[in-house]
Amino acid sequence: MKHGFVKVAAAAPNIKVADVEYNTEQICNLIKLAEEKKVKVFVFPELCLTGYTCKDLFTQEILLQEAKKALFKVAEFTKEKDMLVFVGLPFDLEGKVYNVTAVLNRGAILGFVTKTFLSNTGESDEFRYFTPGPKQVESVSFAGLKVPFGPKLLFQSDTINNLIICAELGDEVFAPVSPSVDCIAQGAQIVVNSAASAGVVGMDDYRKVSLKGLTSRLTCGYVYANAGYGESTTDQIYDGQCLIVENGNILKESSRFQNELILSEIDINRIAAERMKNHLFTPAKEKNLLRILFHIENEKTHLTRQISKNPFVPDDKEERNKRCEEILMIQSLGLKKRLEHTKAKTAVVGISGGLDSTLALLVTAKAFELLGKDKKDILAITMPCFGTTDRTYQNACKMSICLGAQLREIRIADAVSVHFKDIHHDPNVLDVTYENSQARERTQVLMDVANEHNGMVIGTGDLSELALGWATFNGDHMSMYGVNASVPKTLIRHLVQYVADTTEDMELKNVLEDVLNTPVSPELLPPKDGSIAQKTEDLVGPYELHDFFMYYLLRFGFAPSKVFRIAKVAFNGIYEDETILKWLKTFCGRFFSQQFKRSCLPDGPKVGTVGVSPRGALAMPSDACVSLWLKDLEQIKLS
Repeated sequence: MKHGFVKVAAAAPNIKVADVEYNTEQICNLIKLAEEKKVKVFVFPELCLTGYTCKDLFTQEILLQEAKKALFKVAEFTKEKDMLVFVGLPFDLEGKVYNVTAVLNRGAILGFVTKTFLSNTGESDEFRYFTPGPKQVESVSFAGLKVPFGPKLLFQSDTINNLIICAELGDEVFAPVSPSVDCIAQGAQIVVNSAASAGVVGMDDYRKVSLKGLTSRLTCGYVYANAGYGESTTDQIYDGQCLIVENGNILKESSRFQNELILSEIDINRIAAERMKNHLFTPAKEKNLLRILFHIENEKTHLTRQISKNPFVPDDKEERNKRCEEILMIQSLGLKKRLEHTKAKTAVVGISGGLDSTLALLVTAKAFELLGKDKKDILAITMPCFGTTDRTYQNACKMSICLGAQLREIRIADAVSVHFKDIHHDPNVLDVTYENSQARERTQVLMDVANEHNGMVIGTGDLSELALGWATFNGDHMSMYGVNASVPKTLIRHLVQYVADTTEDMELKNVLEDVLNTPVSPELLPPKDGSIAQKTEDLVGPYELHDFFMYYLLRFGFAPSKVFRIAKVAFNGIYEDETILKWLKTFCGRFFSQQFKRSCLPDGPKVGTVGVSPRGALAMPSDACVSLWLKDLEQIKLS
């Protein structure tokens, strides 16, 4: 499975209770369909060969023998199938009947996973006809072969690194300590569940909440196949809800009350990366569970799972608004504490009319509200120079007034011109010296004003700029507290939009809306016909691409080739493959070469799982080479 993507599926077949031949045919038809879709791990519901609702018929010899014969047929059907299949049946042994899931691979029966925690509700009294599985794995004779029989069996791929799968049955997932816990501690990355859970009111949400919580806590993937239409309706209905979950995220779910086949791709490399970083995840010291090898071809998996192009931004509006409110509070409380601790009387913010300085000013205003301080002690400094446009200048001024800050204008063109003269720089040469001299002069002004008024300079630079090194060293790169330092550019837009949507001040709302519609620019080059001449994304690339690259490279440690692969899915129809690859190379090159700027960042609050602060978020040497990462990208062949 290239890049760790394993295509998994779950299905609730249309069955007839106790009609084993019919059920076998339905199961084989679904296996054939799954094969066409290149599924590698396929999970069927609990007792699906006979039907879960046979009740006392489970003690009938004829049903038990037909179930075993049917298992042979299904196993034989998988002989030429490149797939690991989990199928449920009743299994009689030494005068007792067990609820088991049989595990099949290329015609072989690899094991019988037994149910330990039998359901004991009034409608599903499994103790009436089943015996709990043994505490330890045993071997049973089946068709002349010794087959492992018991709980907590591990099925390990002989071709794919990290692919270890375990199984549990039905309501075992809801047990205080489910069987999968020990399996995961010993390396299992994917849990499958052959289930038969009644479709009572609210049960669908309960399953989803439970599986999201379990996979988050255990850092794993989960494939849940529930019994559906066709089961007896004597006392209850089975809704056929199937779920594929990965580390707290539902990748795919079926419609309730409709028997469906669902499939997606679980990323076992992502799970491995999460476990590597999560020091609470502790592997078992003793590896005492039985490992059974299975074989599937290590092929490239066609991706069907949804990949958001904005991984830092929730798609759901309600969740996004909640996220924005939370981040604004984290930023504001961080600044509030720092102002209190340093006993600063003022906060100094360089305000340009761009997104970053707008958010910094909004956060500072909120911090002053929390402090109960007069916002007149916020010194909003606008510093027009060679590249300032009237649009951004006016927005900076209006915004500062709306928020109640003390607006000050300090024009720096003369000071920068004197500086050019001092260092013998030709002002007609619009190079990096021309640009950075302005940025450093602005920083000097802010620092000196802060000294003059017992204040603190509030940093405006964001996470995306810091990852790219798109900041002037010892210019806008420096401050006394960087409130935006862990907020990516794509999220900053939503934070400003959130304030615009929730404010009752219509004048402020209009200003914020115009800021959002203004191209991102440092405004360090002279305007053309009064408009911004220097657009950041034309120079360094689209921020939505860079934020995507940053998330997967830093959060999960993905290889650049894998990032490119998933970016093609996320930005399909938006960017050409050549464009994605070009800017990914740019990101990798700049990220490595600009680490020295991140090694001396000022303090700032961390708001999410990705950050570049040298004090814990990112420990990286300033002289690390990018060659391995670029070499990985050079191997990509564009079609």
